[in-house]
Amino acid sequence: MALVNPGPTSPMRFREVRAPVSSSVNIVEPSVSRLMEEKIHVAVGKSVKECKSVLVWALRNSGGKRICIVHVHQPSELIPCMGGKFPANSLTEEEVSAYREIERREMNQNLDEYLRICEQMGVPCEKLFIETGSIEEGILELVSQHGIKKLVMGAAADKRHSRNMMGIKSKKAMHVRLQAPAFCHIQFVCKGLLVYQREACMDFGSSPWEASPKSEPGESNPRSSRSVTLPHNNYVKLTNPVQDLLRRVQSLSFHGNEGKERTSTSSGDVTGLLNPQFRSDAGGSSDESDTISRSSTSKWSVLSTSSSSGMDQSLEDPLYDLLKQAMADAAKWKREAFDETVRREKAEKIAVEAICKARTSESLYVEESRQRKEVQELLEKKKEALEELEQNMISAVELQESYKRERDELQMERDKALEEADDLKKCRAEASGTHISQFYSEFSFSEIEEGTRKFDPSLKIGEGGYGSIYKGILRHTMVAVKMPHSDSLQGPSEFQQEVDILSKMRHPNLVTLFGACPEARALIYEYLPNGSLEDRLNCRDNSPPLSSQNRLRIASELCSVLLFLHSNKPQSIVHGDLKPANILLDANLVSKLSDFGVSHLLSNDEGFSSNTLCCRTNPKGTFAYMDPEFLATGELTQKSDVYSFGVILLRLLTGKPALGITKEVQYALDKRNLKAVLDPLAGYWPLLLAEQLAHLALRCCQLKRKSRPDLASEVWRVLEPMKASFGGSCFFRIGSEGHRQAPPHFVCPFFQEVMRDPQVAADGYTCEAEALRGWLDSGQGTSPMTN
Repeated sequence: MALVNPGPTSPMRFREVRAPVSSSVNIVEPSVSRLMEEKIHVAVGKSVKECKSVLVWALRNSGGKRICIVHVHQPSELIPCMGGKFPANSLTEEEVSAYREIERREMNQNLDEYLRICEQMGVPCEKLFIETGSIEEGILELVSQHGIKKLVMGAAADKRHSRNMMGIKSKKAMHVRLQAPAFCHIQFVCKGLLVYQREACMDFGSSPWEASPKSEPGESNPRSSRSVTLPHNNYVKLTNPVQDLLRRVQSLSFHGNEGKERTSTSSGDVTGLLNPQFRSDAGGSSDESDTISRSSTSKWSVLSTSSSSGMDQSLEDPLYDLLKQAMADAAKWKREAFDETVRREKAEKIAVEAICKARTSESLYVEESRQRKEVQELLEKKKEALEELEQNMISAVELQESYKRERDELQMERDKALEEADDLKKCRAEASGTHISQFYSEFSFSEIEEGTRKFDPSLKIGEGGYGSIYKGILRHTMVAVKMPHSDSLQGPSEFQQEVDILSKMRHPNLVTLFGACPEARALIYEYLPNGSLEDRLNCRDNSPPLSSQNRLRIASELCSVLLFLHSNKPQSIVHGDLKPANILLDANLVSKLSDFGVSHLLSNDEGFSSNTLCCRTNPKGTFAYMDPEFLATGELTQKSDVYSFGVILLRLLTGKPALGITKEVQYALDKRNLKAVLDPLAGYWPLLLAEQLAHLALRCCQLKRKSRPDLASEVWRVLEPMKASFGGSCFFRIGSEGHRQAPPHFVCPFFQEVMRDPQVAADGYTCEAEALRGWLDSGQGTSPMTN
């Protein structure tokens, strides 16, 4: 419920006062100070959103008076607990007390929100509340205890308001209207409109006010007379001649007409004629004044007639004229008093409005001063930040200049170090005689151009991020020339590192480096006609697929060359970019490891990591084959090559792309369906052998390097006997491009090689005896040829 403030400053109303003839009549003049001291009590509920319109209406129509927020706090009967609501008497005292404290805290927050609304509108305010079980009884108790004389409250909820609303819709408001003390003036508001008001009233000698008839919007409200109690010490006496004249007329009336019918006009009536009722509104006009004048004149006429008839010509004409003149003077003085009252009320209203405007202007000035101060402080902070930024920019420029000087100095030191390295290399070459020259030759750029027919595109056999590879003839030898691009990923350091490694090392499964062209940073390798392992797994240029035997042999060859590199003395060599594209195949499908541009030499001086030699460097290579721990930490170890080897082994088994291959193979093993992911182009795979290879490859692909197997003690011990038991002695007999091809009926359908111990199966096909045993040992009961 909301108690609302009266509307705009209502005009003071003067009502008829009946008193003995001997007493005099006062006109009470309200003062500005009294208007300012009076409070308007506004009843509000716990929902600020619903009651805000009532408070705003009261603030706009307060006329500068103080506002007092009145609220009745009604404790909840049901208390939420453990997801439900329970009666208060069913819970413990501590639980009820805790929830009551929460309710009171929310109530105070709502009242503070109402106070903030008043402060924003520049109206002084305070709050008054009571806690009881009935809202309407609580309001009546507050009115009685605190003597509230002006009360504003809601007539109904805003959602129930309508244009034709002519009365109170709320039961609480109706109860307050009927039961509130008579001295309380109540205005009922709904949705920012005054719907109903109950005026206060009082009698002489008593303080309570009587309830006035209801005033509905749109109805004419005649100026009815009401009794008002006025203190005797505030009376302003009328002129004594008029009083004397009245007493004389009364004396003559009573003493001169004994035995006659008494006049109907008593002393009280005379007094009533001397004090006719009149009202002054803020917008009072001369018409109303004339109405009062005519009314008073007519009443005096009645008095005159009745008096003259009652006295039977006992009054003398001079006395009658004097009485008539006194009546005219009295009417004139009343008109002047009325006009003066209207002027005073207008002046007081203007004064109140001026005070309200002054307070509003003062609050606006304070707010503007505060905002101006905040803006000035913000400008000062921004100015300081700008100065600091300028200083930082100056420091950054100076730092950049110093870095530039340091860079130039480092470049000079690097050039000097390169020169010293070249001199040292020449000295070592001279000291070692012709030891290196037997493995390494230098070619000129013109010689390379001539051997590749100026890099004829038809002679290009490969291309990568480093550059292009051309087939050519240098010094009557078929070679492969690796020519870097201008924006090649391999710089001078990578070029020199590959030259240093391949020119000093020989292994059957290492690509042979014939020489280099330092002028163009070109490398000259032996020519390998079968391309890379990546090309053969993808059957590039319609090349025949690799058989399972060849794939197993390539895996064992790759393991062998990695063991050779890792066991090099005094420094171990880690390839760092192991992938099928860097594994080349010669005419007999023998694998050759190449591309050592990102390889690293590991020595004890570079420290240990997990009991393994390692070095820190920026990760380079192909993502799908790179060690995850190397990517995370930047530590390159021998186990990084083991991870790449495991991915290549899975590709040899399945022929699938490297990305996501570990999860796919692991899923097939878990479902005991490895056969579904084996590459069908490889021909026959004994299932037990394939499963053993798959488990070995997955161990190599463990995320943590500690969990990966050792190449020498674990991987090689598995691959070497497996190669021998799978017909390894026949691997080198026939190449993919050999011109001496055996007849098809000599070739085993399992091994795709010439049979050494042919056996005829039940379906009529001839197979290698070892292949048939492996097929039957793997649990197969039907022929792979005819099912």
